[in-house]
Amino acid sequence: MLLAIDIGNSSIKFGVYDRENLTTKFSIPTNRKYSSTEIKLAVGNKLKETVTHAVASSVVPEVETTLAEFCNEQLGIEIVFVNNSFDFGLKINYKPILSVGTDRLIAAFAASEKHGKPCIVCDFGTATTIDAVSSNSEYLGGIIAPGMGTMAEVLHLKTSKLPHVAIEKPANVIGNSTVKSIQSGIFYGYIGLVEGIISRMQKELLLPLMITAGGSNMRIKVVATGGFASLISENCKVIDIVEDNLILNGLQLTYERRLVQQDLEDQSVLDE
Repeated sequence: MLLAIDIGNSSIKFGVYDRENLTTKFSIPTNRKYSSTEIKLAVGNKLKETVTHAVASSVVPEVETTLAEFCNEQLGIEIVFVNNSFDFGLKINYKPILSVGTDRLIAAFAASEKHGKPCIVCDFGTATTIDAVSSNSEYLGGIIAPGMGTMAEVLHLKTSKLPHVAIEKPANVIGNSTVKSIQSGIFYGYIGLVEGIISRMQKELLLPLMITAGGSNMRIKVVATGGFASLISENCKVIDIVEDNLILNGLQLTYERRLVQQDLEDQSVLDE
């Protein structure tokens, strides 16, 4: 079985796959000072299956070595960290290529494989990324913005009197208290941000297709993932699909793609 690990800024998500089937999923908080033993304690008895391979994506370099030690010492397996040199089946139009987050490429790959191209993929976490894949299988890049939780935290830290608030949908746009006013500014402001950016991206993606008959009527799927994806999509007209396991599924697809490519390369050598 394959263990897929998504190392994010707020949490580390684990998924166990029996081929393409996700059999177990759990997460632990991200701690940049974890030891291998501490990861073992945090995981506890959540990992019940025997895994034979591990693949990971990381936006927190400080955790990578420790997680590799955990997999080696506790599970007896070597972990493969996906990087930008992997073949995602997409032409990466991003400069420099090494600067784009691997998680963005994995999400774009997974969304385009399952839902087709062109598509827009949103990851609503500690940071928000909204990326575009063209009809020609090009990863075009996108935007990076603070996540909803990050906005609330920064507003609290950078002001003397404003409290830290929970992220939730207020009943009214006009807040009748400081807490409700902040919640309204963050929530409705974020909905406006998402709808505005996606609308503009759709126009940019459709522009090259206008010369094709029916190109202007093409429907561009918008796929969302991340901790705030459900909250935003429930109140946002432009999001079509929420995929909670998009990165984990993308890791599984990426690993399987790599194995197939290795088999083809090995067969080519034998044929020679």
